[in-house]
Amino acid sequence: MTSTPATPNTALNGPTARNVMRLAWPMALKAIILHGTVVIDAYLVSALGETSLAAMGLAAAIAGFVLGSILAFSNAMQIRTAQAFGTSDPVFLKSTLASGMAVSVAVGAFGLLVISIFGGSIIGVMAPSADVGALAKDYLSIFSLVILGEAVGQCLSSYFNGCGRTKLPLYSFCLSLPVNVASSIVLIHGYFGLPAYGVKGAAMGSAIAVCLQVGFLIWRLIVLDGHLRHVKGWRQVTFFPTLKRHLAFSLPIAATFFSATFASHVCTLIYAKMSLNEFAAMTIIAPWIMVAGTIGMQWAQATGIIVAQLLGQESSEAVLDRFLSSAWRGAFVAATCVASIYGIVCLSASHLYGDLSEETRAVLLGFLPILLVLPFPKGSNAICGNTLRASGDTIYVMHIFIWSQWLVRVPVTALAVLYFQVPAFWVLAILLLEEFVKFPAFHRRLFRGDWKRATLVE
Repeated sequence: MTSTPATPNTALNGPTARNVMRLAWPMALKAIILHGTVVIDAYLVSALGETSLAAMGLAAAIAGFVLGSILAFSNAMQIRTAQAFGTSDPVFLKSTLASGMAVSVAVGAFGLLVISIFGGSIIGVMAPSADVGALAKDYLSIFSLVILGEAVGQCLSSYFNGCGRTKLPLYSFCLSLPVNVASSIVLIHGYFGLPAYGVKGAAMGSAIAVCLQVGFLIWRLIVLDGHLRHVKGWRQVTFFPTLKRHLAFSLPIAATFFSATFASHVCTLIYAKMSLNEFAAMTIIAPWIMVAGTIGMQWAQATGIIVAQLLGQESSEAVLDRFLSSAWRGAFVAATCVASIYGIVCLSASHLYGDLSEETRAVLLGFLPILLVLPFPKGSNAICGNTLRASGDTIYVMHIFIWSQWLVRVPVTALAVLYFQVPAFWVLAILLLEEFVKFPAFHRRLFRGDWKRATLVE
């Protein structure tokens, strides 16, 4: 290995919450900026009118399923890379990188195949007009390049995160973001003598940016870990069994993310049956829950990365216990920050959303008690889930998430909205109920301690 682990040698005291912070803040910042990029793209296209904006939204929704699939498998790649990096075994690391890239590219290619076959029909059914449908098809045809780029870029980003180099994906994004904005503006409106491509220009700008982003990541991979291409052998003797083992590890994690995304979409459709003011309030608070919650979630993911590295190093149980206790205390600090952001949003609703009706702002303010509590059980559950995943206990974690979503959140939301028609406060409280349902299953499993004795010899 030519590089050293992001966490120090753990023979003595081991890593602490400070090591988690060094990994977590670039990941959190990148995730927050990524959510902001969606807003920026919509703003740039909005100058073209509602038709172009609707076309981009429709195309992005279809492409989002493929991008979400890529992201789901990249989360598994991140943990697997951390395990390999912790062992300092170049064969394991090469095997993880090659297997993860094969899976990511295959998922992206399969998604593009599905879009090419069914995308036109889906757009034709969902588009409110023929003009919107035509523009959406044009946008999607160019955005396919973004999907291929993300298949490679997300895999490399997860690889670097797993190795503890979380700043590199952030640098790649900071490099590509201004290029995306500038090129989109030029291509949308046709500045500097170029044709005005309209909504297609936004897709072109994204394609240019992702090429730059992937190019940067490939360059850093060659510089830092180019020696891996000369490493002989595979983790499971040959590549196909190695790929099969990687898939066995990845599928439960990917299934968890698929289920969460689908459950969220179903609940959003159910929310649409609420009163106009309540639905507007739920629509407003949902992005804040996602963006601010990124702080706690990335802290938990960084914790999982270090746990995987420690397990790969075969660290003692005492080192693991000390680290997790420190990381857990940091998670509560992160939850406090998230709760503070929620509090500011709710208390400032009259200023942030002055154009909304007083009733809608009152509903937003009413969410405050739930939002002040939600980050704490959610953050603690996330620490448990990522720690258990790092030890390879991915199927158990998958079951907790899937059953809590489909036996609690979705049916209880449906009953609350469609049958009992309860106020929005209690509908949002279902998110807190879901965390309380997961709490004993996660913590009982973690405190049993089997994860500390996990081996990565397979």
